[in-house]
Amino acid sequence: MNRPLRSALRTAAAALLATVTLAASATLGATPASAAPAGLPGMDVSSHQGNVNWSAAWNNGARFAYVKATEGTYYTNPYFAQQYNGSYNVGMIRGSYHFARPDTTSGATQANYFVDHGGGWSKDGKTLPGALDIEYNPYGSTCYGLSQASMRSWIASFVNQYYARTGRWATIYTTTDWWTTCTGNTSQFAANNPLWIARYSSSVGTLPAGWPTYSFWQWASSGVFPGDQNVWNGTLDRLKVLACNGPC
Repeated sequence: MNRPLRSALRTAAAALLATVTLAASATLGATPASAAPAGLPGMDVSSHQGNVNWSAAWNNGARFAYVKATEGTYYTNPYFAQQYNGSYNVGMIRGSYHFARPDTTSGATQANYFVDHGGGWSKDGKTLPGALDIEYNPYGSTCYGLSQASMRSWIASFVNQYYARTGRWATIYTTTDWWTTCTGNTSQFAANNPLWIARYSSSVGTLPAGWPTYSFWQWASSGVFPGDQNVWNGTLDRLKVLACNGPC
């Protein structure tokens, strides 16, 4: 995921070549959780992690992973195959995610790029619906120069096209602060799109409007697993139901 406070310290070229990860703890929550929250442990990774030792992550308890596939319509993760297939091969339930660039091309265009470069879905019991990483802009204005109404339309364009291509509603990764600032805290996606909330704190805090609970919680940027630390809000059996979109 993208950390704007880190990316601001990098050169623009480096930011384009590397995956800038999640928002700094000042934005996500001031006090990181001292221990993993309740739920099924998992992780998310990008090119920043390189080749991941998936057997070690599995032995340490990770049971799912989200892997960055794409950004905008100009970037694919060079480590995607090792990360996406490697997590699958050790037994994890895994999915891919797309870092949104609403300032470059339409939501539908980026959804197509995502699906065409690793963001697809299959009912094999081990593949999660793709995730839309929609958050702080590491390259410029927080809301990518879009009004709240235009941002809502952009997100709708992405998730509707993703559904048209895959038959699944994308998971939405965000923070409550960004969602409130840039979408007006809309509740229009809560009925269909699972919520992946980012908050580095001892509690998950207030969720974006419409979601009564979260599906995934990214609670720390480092820990026992490579990449960001996450939990699924449920059991392994329930995660398999999400992966299968029902029983397999």
